[in-house]
Formats: sequence, structure tokens, C-alpha cells
Amino acid sequence: MTQEDINAVLEGVRAWPQEDQDELAALAREIEARRTGVYVMNDDERGAVRQGLDEAARGEFVPDEEMDAFWKRYGIL
Repeated sequence: MTQEDINAVLEGVRAWPQEDQDELAALAREIEARRTGVYVMNDDERGAVRQGLDEAARGEFVPDEEMDAFWKRYGIL
């Protein structure tokens, strides 16, 4: 892909709905993380981590039964 091809694609992306642009940005972050070994969180992800840390600091944890169901659903337990 040439620089001109990339610029043409990016120009088209600007006309996409915001939801599609957000999806493309997430995919680009995943590719960059795979290439560099560094994942950069977006603001929503950063907020979710902060919320989880705040909940943990208050002693608010998911019950063991819910965690067991989660791990089983993904074939880990």
C-alpha cells in the first residue's frame, strides 16, 4: 500500500459515522499493541480501570460464584 493509498483510505474514513471510526481506532490500537508490545488504553478503558480500582479499594468484589461462572463460560475453569 502506498502513502497515497493510505491517505485516500483515511480521507474516506473521515466521512464514516463516529461509531465506525471508533471501531477502526480500536482495531488500529490492537494492531499497534501486537507490533510494539504496548497497548494504549482509550479514555473509556482508562475510566473502567479506575472504577474497578475504586471499587476494590472499597472492598467491593464480585462474588466467587459469579467469577466461577465467568471463567467456565470462557473455558478457563
